[in-house]
Amino acid sequence: MEEKSSRISGFYKLSVKERLEKVAGFAGLKEDEKKLFLEEGKVVCGVDTETVDRMIENVIGVFELPLGIATNFVINGKDYLIPMAAEESSVVAAASNAARIARVKGGFRASTTDPVMIGQIQLLKIEDMNSAVDAVNREKKKLLEVANAQDKTLVSFGGGARDINVRILGEGSEKMMVLHLLVDVRDAMGANAVNTMCEALAPIVEDITGGEARLKILSNLADKRLAKAEAVFDKDTIGGEKVVDAFL
Repeated sequence: MEEKSSRISGFYKLSVKERLEKVAGFAGLKEDEKKLFLEEGKVVCGVDTETVDRMIENVIGVFELPLGIATNFVINGKDYLIPMAAEESSVVAAASNAARIARVKGGFRASTTDPVMIGQIQLLKIEDMNSAVDAVNREKKKLLEVANAQDKTLVSFGGGARDINVRILGEGSEKMMVLHLLVDVRDAMGANAVNTMCEALAPIVEDITGGEARLKILSNLADKRLAKAEAVFDKDTIGGEKVVDAFL
């Protein structure tokens, strides 16, 4: 029996159909099983293969989930029907029931902060940390201008670099500066814009601090980009005082 290998050179260069053939050979899929992924040049949901192939790497098909509707939702005074794609039973029903109970007191109140993401530039080997911090603060306006020049489209939509702050971490030889670039990314996730800005700023920050830039990347900490929701639940609607005490 021929030994199977998951090492498939140039897999990403293949068409969706060619990739599926490779996978089918590896997994021993039958013709009717292959049709669950791809039929008549389209993936099972009817989307053309070119579209899904641009979305992620090494596409062979689309994974579909049941689409249900959660009812009873009132959000900021407006009624909504909420589409939910899930594979687990009771989730849609539970959401609908919670919304029904919240509805008694006016439903949910939702809000968001500005969509600000953090870019980090790590700087090592700084001899005079206090002078380096002062230098960054002096050059902040210039640094923000350079950052915004990297993505004029984002700026045109009302976003862009908003502020810079500095953190000093570690002790002795491990002491470092971490420059935080705060960027309003609007509706984007922000990784490309923020990373590009950090890459552009790194050599400038090296010059003004005398340090050596290492990491230049978007932070996964999104504590400045928050979505908030709250609701009041009537105690009698949820079962009375004993139920409330059990929650608390």
